[in-house]
Amino acid sequence: MNIAIETPDQPEVIQLIADLDAYQDSLYPAESRHALDLTSLKQPNVRFAVARDGDGAAIGCGAVVLYGEYAELKRMYVAPAQRGIGVAGKVLALLEASTREAGLDTLMLETGPSQPDALGFYGRAGYERCERYGDYRDDPLSVFMKKRLN
Repeated sequence: MNIAIETPDQPEVIQLIADLDAYQDSLYPAESRHALDLTSLKQPNVRFAVARDGDGAAIGCGAVVLYGEYAELKRMYVAPAQRGIGVAGKVLALLEASTREAGLDTLMLETGPSQPDALGFYGRAGYERCERYGDYRDDPLSVFMKKRLN
């Protein structure tokens, strides 16, 4: 497995993002989804990570958006057939390292209560629930978490 910072505008990565959108569409109404589109993911303050299997196929992805005082984790997804082998943890580790390299020590995220696997994953990775941040509004379908990176 190889994890690297890549551009998100590759056909198989676009398919991963579409799969993530379809999954989230099945869980939450549009007004409770806060996904970044492809144009947003290509901005200079975004680091987009892609996980590839031994054959070079994209099997997972994730991004961090670097803001002035913190970074936000976005678009974390692993193809269902590849779950449980450490892909998400390796993508997260690269994104945390990218955040530290940018001089930021806090990583925030928003997820939802209908994703217990994600909540458990982030909790095991050291993320703690926190108050809403940024431009998010109060929404019972949003769970906010953060981690101080040392």
